[in-house]
Amino acid sequence: MLEFVSNWVTGADGLNLGLIGAIILFIIGFAALIKGGDWFVDGSVGIAKKFHLPELLIGATVVSIGTTLPEVMVSATSAAKGVSSIAYGNAIGSVICNTALIAALTVAIRPSLVNRKALAIPVISFFIAAFFYAGVAIFAREFSRPVGIILLAMFVIYMIITVMQAIRHPDDAETEEIEKQLSLFKSIVLLVLGAALIAVGANFLVDNGTYIARAVGVPETVIALTFVALGTSLPELVTAITSLVKGHGALSLGNVIGANIFNIVLVSGMAITIKPFALPAEKLIGGMNASLVVDMPVMFLVMGILTLPAVFSGKLKRWQGIALLAIYIGFVVFQFVG
Repeated sequence: MLEFVSNWVTGADGLNLGLIGAIILFIIGFAALIKGGDWFVDGSVGIAKKFHLPELLIGATVVSIGTTLPEVMVSATSAAKGVSSIAYGNAIGSVICNTALIAALTVAIRPSLVNRKALAIPVISFFIAAFFYAGVAIFAREFSRPVGIILLAMFVIYMIITVMQAIRHPDDAETEEIEKQLSLFKSIVLLVLGAALIAVGANFLVDNGTYIARAVGVPETVIALTFVALGTSLPELVTAITSLVKGHGALSLGNVIGANIFNIVLVSGMAITIKPFALPAEKLIGGMNASLVVDMPVMFLVMGILTLPAVFSGKLKRWQGIALLAIYIGFVVFQFVG
């Protein structure tokens, strides 16, 4: 059914609704991802509560993975369909979007204190994974299946360390409380429907995002680094706004950093393991790959601005948020006019 609808819009069956139809399905894909991620998290947490699993364990595993599922599905679907540029660009773009837009908004509006001890392991884990990922891109220029397996192994190790830390130091972890208890049946229904919506949304997003990119002459990597990355980061944006409204700005920071780690080790690891691909080279700057000279440096820059001052001072300051927002605006503008 999904294949028929997508073909109907993009003209694979001879029926071409054109760019407007593709944009409509692209937006539907966004909406399905947002709602699907929301339902999946609620259903997963509801089931965990019914079986009396610790809240800290739930927050460190189910909720974090749940908010990253849109990125996982989009990148895995893209890789399976051979659209490596979206699988590659979505992970880097989501890290930049999470950091320089979502976390930046939170910090710019309401700076807060952070737990330096709790922040150390996620920050160190991110930079280890990111340097490995960047090293492969720079020196190998291709992402082989062993690289994907190593990234997935990093994900498992990080999850084990995070859970162990949460169990040993319960005061170091912050989790979002569930405001209402769900019945087991409703939790299961939400879980299944959420997973289905995420799958549908990912399919629509990849198929129509690719079509739109080709139709308007924009490289697929640019679409992945901007629109697709923003769309799959919306669950984190909703979480950040909710945390901000409730006065928990530091909670948003933790969610963003966790999601960024998952984007590198889980999202990219899954996509690469499914179908290895070479480093996309759709956009060049001075004869060099734009991803290596712009996208990756921006990823390291924004994460450094967000996390390093917080690790050393234990505070998030408004200037960080403003600087990050300025960088994000410049990054998006560059993607389309550079």
